Amino acid sequence: MTDPAHERAPRHHTPSATRAPVDASSMDASSMERPPDGPADGAPPPPQRSSEHDELLQRLLPTVDAGLYVLNRWARVVYLNPRGEELLRRSAADVIGHDAHDLLHRTADGTVAQRAECRLLQALLSGTTMHADTEWFARGDGTLLPAYCVSTPYAIDDDRSGTVVIFSERSLDENRSHNAELIDLTDRLALVAESTVALTSTLDMEEALRRLVRLVVPRLADWAVVDLLDDNEELRRVTVVHDENGTIVNVEELEGPMPPVTEQSRQPLSQVLLGAPSTLVIPDMYDELPDSGMAAVQRDLFQTTGMHSAVIAPLRGRLGQVLGALTVGRAAQHRQFGPGELSLVDDIGRRAGLAVDNARLYERERRSVETMQRHLLPPMPEVDDLQMSARYIAAPHASEVGGDWYDVFVLPDGVSALVIGDVIGHDLTAAAQMSQLRNLLRAYAWEYQGPPSLVVDRLDRALPHISTATLATLVFARVEGPEGGPWRLHWTSAGHPPPLLVTENGKVSFLEDGQGLLLGTDVATERPDATAPLPPKATLVLYTDGLIESPNESIDRGMAHLGRHAASLARRPLGAFCDQLIARARPADNEDDIALLALRLPASPVRKQPT
Repeated sequence: MTDPAHERAPRHHTPSATRAPVDASSMDASSMERPPDGPADGAPPPPQRSSEHDELLQRLLPTVDAGLYVLNRWARVVYLNPRGEELLRRSAADVIGHDAHDLLHRTADGTVAQRAECRLLQALLSGTTMHADTEWFARGDGTLLPAYCVSTPYAIDDDRSGTVVIFSERSLDENRSHNAELIDLTDRLALVAESTVALTSTLDMEEALRRLVRLVVPRLADWAVVDLLDDNEELRRVTVVHDENGTIVNVEELEGPMPPVTEQSRQPLSQVLLGAPSTLVIPDMYDELPDSGMAAVQRDLFQTTGMHSAVIAPLRGRLGQVLGALTVGRAAQHRQFGPGELSLVDDIGRRAGLAVDNARLYERERRSVETMQRHLLPPMPEVDDLQMSARYIAAPHASEVGGDWYDVFVLPDGVSALVIGDVIGHDLTAAAQMSQLRNLLRAYAWEYQGPPSLVVDRLDRALPHISTATLATLVFARVEGPEGGPWRLHWTSAGHPPPLLVTENGKVSFLEDGQGLLLGTDVATERPDATAPLPPKATLVLYTDGLIESPNESIDRGMAHLGRHAASLARRPLGAFCDQLIARARPADNEDDIALLALRLPASPVRKQPT
């Protein structure tokens, strides 16, 4: 539920108790002088090494013979390696916690560079990789260090990111191969950073894996394969991509179900799926007679793709269980994979495994709460010749359902009651509060068979005493009429979007009358009632605000959009009318649940006894 009433009220923001992290990419150089809420100048945080940085760098840069320091997003040094201590003639304790620009970055004459002109600082701000033939660093003994320097962004997770700077002393007999090695190492770090972003920016598992394989191909390999184990331990090859003259091609014929994992198999993919670490693979490993169906499929894969060197890395979940495997292979690329790249693929596989685990957890939770919500919503009763249809659509980007609901029931006097409502929130609490509200409304409607306003008023006054629901909107309506018709709608609205009436010939009208305050405001008010005739073959639509509201459009535009599509669908069968109306009218940037309840009147007013 985005706005509780049809007439939008100003949004009120509650100040947060903690300050949210600031995205460094949105800052200019002058804003980098001190982190928000950070230490004052001259009082840096106590020196400490970050175990996360140590672990990441030792895996990816195990043999680098160069200085290396890590900056957080505020340009403060959080790590300095031993070789960096030697080159800078400073201890890590003297560097960590300080602003790198103020402490280290210099021009050729030894002065502090302007922040706006510092290439290293600009690389941090822009989040890009930078290569510099000569940068000048202030040493602890007062001398200057001329250095070949590369910097690249890094990310351990969403909250821990910044820049890695690798530098080596520049001499007259420049070692170009060494500099090329440094560039290669920073490219590895950049790939880790980009893979982290790709994997954590979506909870759609298939989309995350698609993004990942398009990162590693062709930068790291020209083939990438992802195999996943499902909850029944059945293996499926979900993605195979190939670099074909600069175009990433999906090779669907190599995808699909795989033979089972057998503990007896000693060949690489089986072993990795059974818990072995990341493995370097060459085709010779499959020259012998396959010891399992999976080994035969793998031998065919290497023959078909022409891969001469590959790495297979496990995808592990948060509890260490193996969820699948990532294979990257080289066919057109002539270099063999080495130990450094083995560590790189292992790290990417570890991140991909956590992403798969998170996506599966999200999907399980979403299915369970959505199933619970659907079970709370009622089936459509059979009442006279009235046709009824309802839909509930969970929010597309939320892990939990919300408080949208509909209800239909027959009252003791034979009148059909229709309800559409929305409790504020997108979680299990909102769903539970929705259930409380629905049951209370049914009880009051059954007990007080007066006008809808009376029922809703009693519900509103009782709400703070017998329910945990806070704010909610709803429309409560009665479909009234004598035996044989004609029928009319008798309703009241508690801050809810107005019902929509569509005649058979496509004339639409929003039933704006009967509007009152939403539930839970604790304001004494006289709730209005309204009535309107229901023509034969007309369609009445009750809906929640997810069908008309958009962050980028006005509610009036959303309602006009809904009316146009409802008019074009007026003669469709009621089920198709509901499906198509949601598909066409729902805003593309909708972030809310949708509940919809539609009623269609018979062609002629022949009324039967309710069943």
